[in-house]
Amino acid sequence: MSDKTTSAPVAVAAGPDPRRWRALAILCAAYFMIIIDSQIVVLALPTIDADLGLGAGGAQWVMSSYLLAFGSLLLLGGRTADLFGGRRMFLIGTALFLVASMGCGLATSSGVLIVARVIQGVAAAVMAPTAMAVLMTTFEQGPERNRAVGIWSGIGAFGATAALLVGGSITDGLGWQWIFFINVPIALLVLVSGPRLLRETPYGQGAWTLDPIGAVTITGALVLLVFAVVTGPDAGWASARTVALLLAALAALALFVAVERKVAAPLVPPRIFRNGTLVAGNLMTLLVCIALYGAAYNMSVYAQQVLGYSPTRFGLSTAVYAALSIIGSNVAGALIAKVGYARVGVVGAGLLTVGAFLLSRVSADGNYWTDLFPGLVVIGSGIGTTVVAGAVAALSNVNGQEAGLASGINNSVFQIGAALGIAISTTVALMRHNPAAEPSTNLIEGVRSAFLAATIAAFACLLVATTLTLRRRR
Repeated sequence: MSDKTTSAPVAVAAGPDPRRWRALAILCAAYFMIIIDSQIVVLALPTIDADLGLGAGGAQWVMSSYLLAFGSLLLLGGRTADLFGGRRMFLIGTALFLVASMGCGLATSSGVLIVARVIQGVAAAVMAPTAMAVLMTTFEQGPERNRAVGIWSGIGAFGATAALLVGGSITDGLGWQWIFFINVPIALLVLVSGPRLLRETPYGQGAWTLDPIGAVTITGALVLLVFAVVTGPDAGWASARTVALLLAALAALALFVAVERKVAAPLVPPRIFRNGTLVAGNLMTLLVCIALYGAAYNMSVYAQQVLGYSPTRFGLSTAVYAALSIIGSNVAGALIAKVGYARVGVVGAGLLTVGAFLLSRVSADGNYWTDLFPGLVVIGSGIGTTVVAGAVAALSNVNGQEAGLASGINNSVFQIGAALGIAISTTVALMRHNPAAEPSTNLIEGVRSAFLAATIAAFACLLVATTLTLRRRR
């Protein structure tokens, strides 16, 4: 079957869209809601457990179910923009996210909550890449688009840190249900304003070119991979279950590659990976997310279990970290137009490496100002900068017809990096456990090692950014 367009794409007006910055605000509000929901439940889990009786396994799945659905369906979600229209699918995803958020807040049992979280993840997997496809259509290629992508990516970095800032306060002040109910007014605002402010994206390949075999195999591969990563620390990385899941994911991925080489209209055209900046940008995104989420998780462990902070106090103590991530992302968006994403990536990854290393020096008798604050300042400055540089590299040389797919790939990498960051940090911390040592000694040694693992990931990101800079000079 031919892969030619079978229905005319929606017409896009020539010239800059006068509503483009308001449209960006709507898209960023939705993206912030998506990202913050991946972590906001962390500090609320003890309270949810007390109300619903989650148990150890249930508590893990309140977080993991969202991550699993979100991370594994992003490629398929991104492709829907190219097939059916980015604005249309974004609004459908937002409506589903609203309903799922209401379901989470009204849940009366752990089973209902976990199912609602899965639906949230499915909706997020449609929303995130289709929103990026709309952004790419709204802003013409060049400095303005780079600035818009920088703001968008900065919102993602801020969302990953803001979850720690507000999650504890909302839970303590209003109740855990409100970490989900706060999504309702945001989603309603998007649904009311979106049809008026957002452009439709080019589309028109028709549902019959959806490549069902490719969709099933890549979704299966990502589900197996994310599931293995999420459960690996508890089951053991060398356990039969984890090894079997990783091998099954590899087999499904190999089958997907074979299928995509044969079908007329592949879900992920192999040619897209010949784009060197797309590959390098996604590799930077993967590594910065491993460092970011691994460090953030262990900040919480150190602050609450060593310094004795409450969830609310810990959240407030990360304000400087969250604020600097926003400042860094906005500065990066402006600098990329002048010096390029590769050089900005080098600076950001360098800051991230130094900040993670400073955190790896925390001590058992330390305090916030000497042990956490310096690392928070430096790592916060590097997060937004590096995330923006990676996203711009991954999306800058992609044509409009494949914007949804490229965004889906970048968002998939972001979520897999987040899962890997938490899993790697947990595994590294457990490896430092000494049965003969005091629990407090094991805890501080584990936290230090986890921060060091984040440092290594950040340094690897620095190497990729440096290589990209040298390549662009040549």
